[in-house]
Amino acid sequence: MSETTQPLGRRERKKAATRQALADAALRLFLERGYDQVSIKDIAEAADVSTTTLFKHFPGKEALVFDADSDHEAALVAAVRDRPDGRSVPAALRDHILRCHLGTATDPAFARFRQLVMSTPALRDYGHRMWMRHETALAQAIATDTGAPEDDPACAALAHFALEALVLARGQDDPRAAVDAAFDLLEGGWQPPARRTARTSGQDAD
Repeated sequence: MSETTQPLGRRERKKAATRQALADAALRLFLERGYDQVSIKDIAEAADVSTTTLFKHFPGKEALVFDADSDHEAALVAAVRDRPDGRSVPAALRDHILRCHLGTATDPAFARFRQLVMSTPALRDYGHRMWMRHETALAQAIATDTGAPEDDPACAALAHFALEALVLARGQDDPRAAVDAAFDLLEGGWQPPARRTARTSGQDAD
C-alpha cells in the first residue's frame, strides 16, 4: 500500500478533528452573531482550544470560512483531465461548476452561508482571492491536455474566465443562467446582440 492510501494516524486524525471543530465553530458563530462581532478568541473558546492552536491551523478569521478550499484545485484539474471523450474543456468546466458550486444553491444552509459571504466585504474579497488562486494550476492542466506550451496565453485566458464565471454568477438573480451565458461565450466566441438576434430570427424562419 502506498503512503498516499494509508489511513491517517492518531495524531493526524486529532489534528483533522481539531481543524474541523474550529471551522464548524467559526461558521456557527458567524451565522449567529455576524462576522465582525466574532473574535478569534470567541472561536477558540467555542472549540475548546487556545488561540495559539487556532493559528496553527488557520492564518486568520477569513480562512476559517473557506476551510474546504484546498479541495477545489484538485477537482478543477480532474474536471479537465478526466472528462469524457469528445467533451470540450469549456463544457467540462461548465458541468463541474454547475454541479459542484451551484448544485447546492437551493439548500437553506448554503443560502445562509452565501448571504454571510456576500454581505461581508472581507469574506467576499478573501473568497475571490482564494478561488482565483487556482488559475495557474487550471491553466497548466488545460495546456497539458491540449498539448500547448505551459505558458500558453489562450489556456491562461480560458482558465481565468472559467473561474471568473462563477464569481459573476454569484451576483446575479439567476446564477445558473449567468454561468451558462459565460460558458456559451467561452465555447462559441463573442457575438454582438444584433447578430445573435438575427441568427435566432433566421432559425425561427427555418
